[in-house]
Amino acid sequence: MNHHCGTSIGFKGVCWKCKSEQDRNKVLAWTEEQIASKIQQLIAHVDRLDDWDTDEYEACCNLLEVHGIYPPALQRAALDAKVFSLERLYYKAPVDVRDGLITSLMYTTDPREASELMICLAMQGDDQVLKMLLELEQNPQPWREQLYVNPSIYAQAAGWTFDQEGNRRELNYTTCYAMEKGDKSADKAADIGRLREDSCPHCGCPLVDILVLDGREKRLQFLMIEGIFTATCCPNCCCFSEAVFSRFTKDGGSTPVFPYNELIDNLENYIDEDTLKELCSNSYILGKTPVPLFYGAGSEDLNTIGGFASWVQDSQYIDCPDCSQSMKYVAQIQWDTIMDYSEGTLYIEVCPDCSIASMHHQQT
Repeated sequence: MNHHCGTSIGFKGVCWKCKSEQDRNKVLAWTEEQIASKIQQLIAHVDRLDDWDTDEYEACCNLLEVHGIYPPALQRAALDAKVFSLERLYYKAPVDVRDGLITSLMYTTDPREASELMICLAMQGDDQVLKMLLELEQNPQPWREQLYVNPSIYAQAAGWTFDQEGNRRELNYTTCYAMEKGDKSADKAADIGRLREDSCPHCGCPLVDILVLDGREKRLQFLMIEGIFTATCCPNCCCFSEAVFSRFTKDGGSTPVFPYNELIDNLENYIDEDTLKELCSNSYILGKTPVPLFYGAGSEDLNTIGGFASWVQDSQYIDCPDCSQSMKYVAQIQWDTIMDYSEGTLYIEVCPDCSIASMHHQQT
């Protein structure tokens, strides 16, 4: 049985992707009065934001992700209640909230709380936070022994990092667009899934330009990529390698980099001709206007360009194979939005200096 959107479902009703879209549209329809009322309700029950299974947690995520609103009054209430698990609530928080987070971090003896606080601080993200995290990296607190990574890695959860000299490096773009269903012949700014003539040497599957972005188009100039960005991969093997790479040229050309790490030849190809056709015949186009930065960060049905990713596991920024710098996050593609019965998310990153694209896959 096919739902009206084309998704195969084994029941009467609405597929989960359409249900997610319906729920999101209801949130988008909130009035200013409703938003103000929900903020007051969240402040009154701020302790419930530490429980992802509450209505308050869901309402707060909708406020942050769908509307892009980060109320200082709610940030202060969350700080007072020691609610630190919803880190993006503290995005660009005022300096008094930042100072309160720093004080909490300096007094805690709990490694888990310290971990949450470092990400909260990274979400606030100003120069004082950079100075603080650098100090913690160079002069670790006692709880540091029980954590597996350095403070600079925690900063990556907020889309940036730093080196040992205190030089900051942005890993996310401060603009976000959603991919929407539309007429691909009328809007060619972004394209998901373009079939190529060459094939993968590991499994024989035809290669795909999985994402093409025209950096000359006004909406995509925030990427600061001259010309056309093209990321090429084997849609079968890229899910079995830690990361795969391709080199792009300003004229839209792209050369995949083989061999893929940790893969051998003669692998089984699970992408048949019909699935490949489905992948490359999707109708996603670039949205007309920007959306909030966290718009796709809490969703499993949204393909987004820029902003923050919905990491299935932890945030992951691949090192450029040429210069070894952490690459910059560009986009996420939910596999099951372009191939039925597929799982997980493909994350696409770029090293603009080296003209290299990386692609890596995460799933539960």
